[in-house]
Amino acid sequence: MILQTESCGRRYPGGGSQSTYDHHRFMKKIGIIGGLGPEATVDYYKELIDAFKTGDGDLNYPEIIVYSVNMSFFIGLMREERYEEATDYLAEKIDKLERAGADFAALSANTPHQLFDALRERSGIPLLSIVEATRDEVERIGLKRPGLFGTGLTMKATFYADVFSRKNLEVVLPGENDRNVIDNKLFSEIELGIFKEETRQLLVNIIEKMVREQGIDSIILGCTELPLILDEERYAGVPVLNTTKVHVEAIAKYCREKG
Repeated sequence: MILQTESCGRRYPGGGSQSTYDHHRFMKKIGIIGGLGPEATVDYYKELIDAFKTGDGDLNYPEIIVYSVNMSFFIGLMREERYEEATDYLAEKIDKLERAGADFAALSANTPHQLFDALRERSGIPLLSIVEATRDEVERIGLKRPGLFGTGLTMKATFYADVFSRKNLEVVLPGENDRNVIDNKLFSEIELGIFKEETRQLLVNIIEKMVREQGIDSIILGCTELPLILDEERYAGVPVLNTTKVHVEAIAKYCREKG
């Protein structure tokens, strides 16, 4: 540990200043439910660290506790519509984050947000929703008709539409065949860290089709692995909503807030 001596003779951990030290004391401890999937969890951690970089060598990063769950087990429960068991599974992990010292928690994936209301009700610490954060960003930008990409489970469920409808926003889904293609590519390639140019172009073609035929004004990457292959800010002339970045910004903001 490096100690830096201030002019007043006071020493602070990490070589920081008085203001840095005080700021660290007030930052909330972040809890992350990860593993859904692992590639996105790594991206979340990196994005969170980047959100706190100041460019002046300050090492004042938040404390982050990650609980990486078994993706295959959880997705199996969801596909079999064993929602109560899936809720119990994640609620137990959130409780462990709380006991480990987390002041609040977030799910680093879109699909488990189908269970978000039940998890929020059971949690002893605040939960920050990726869907609510994305809706607020869509509203802030002034968009009205976003398209939604995600796992088959996310696109089949109504939790995005339900949350967005509270602000009179419409969520548009790809056609059934395209939904199947997206889901297949997610689980056979992207979730495994396999990123093929032909797959990227296939996804871009679906966006172009939705712009042309369904009149979408933006596209929500409603799976936190999708930004790993669709990494541009616009496709087919419409803005991309990277739910990982949007969620991380909300997490960082809440982490810094006092109280």
